[in-house]
Amino acid sequence: MRSLKNYKRVVVKVGSSLFATDKSKLDTGLVNKFAKQIADLIKQDKEVVIVSSGAIALGMSILKLANRPKKLEALQAAAAIGQHELMHVYKLALKKYKLNCAQLLLTWDDFLGVRYANAKHTLNTLLKLNCVPIINENDTVATEEIKLGDNDRLSALVSILVDADLLIILSDVEGLLDKNKKIIRQVEKITGQIKSLASPTDKKICVGGMVTKLEAARIAVEGKVPCVIANGRSNKVISRLAGNPFCQGTIFLPR
Repeated sequence: MRSLKNYKRVVVKVGSSLFATDKSKLDTGLVNKFAKQIADLIKQDKEVVIVSSGAIALGMSILKLANRPKKLEALQAAAAIGQHELMHVYKLALKKYKLNCAQLLLTWDDFLGVRYANAKHTLNTLLKLNCVPIINENDTVATEEIKLGDNDRLSALVSILVDADLLIILSDVEGLLDKNKKIIRQVEKITGQIKSLASPTDKKICVGGMVTKLEAARIAVEGKVPCVIANGRSNKVISRLAGNPFCQGTIFLPR
């Protein structure tokens, strides 16, 4: 396990369930809080990459859709409408702290061959420029053949791509709960017993749930990146976990 002072490069995944209300409207107040914490970390010479869901949820809000579309073309349309709005909110929030952000939309193909190297070089350059990369799956063009499926898995792959020191997955849950509904603070190995504690989401605006978060944690730790699952609405959660990933939520240790 790396010492706490070495968590310099951090990937933060923000889930749709966190900042989307029941009507799928973005919680701009929460985004502003995240921006403040990111700015504080950059002042401490840390680097932050954001993997953010929310495009489809925002597109649903603009299109006045009550439930997540099932047809691929409808999902792509909602993503195309919502992604622009999502980036606009991040841009305004980070601009308050004189920070620039950059959009990267990725699919499976971007993690293969030359495109993998190109994505890596682009991200490293953006971080050197103190720019905050904001990554989402390219839902507007992704088909079943090239879809990653969820941003939990994407965040794990990104954390390995950028050689991150820590992956923080923020959601509306406190962490992984045991059968008695108590938080499991530390997981050294993702066993069948650990997987049995997860359940998929039943929310109308997002996919995944704890099942995909455990899969993301597995990918991250196999890539030697520690992963924390925590409640994104906790006070100064990004700042606290970037300094001490053992302080809250569930941490999965790299093997």
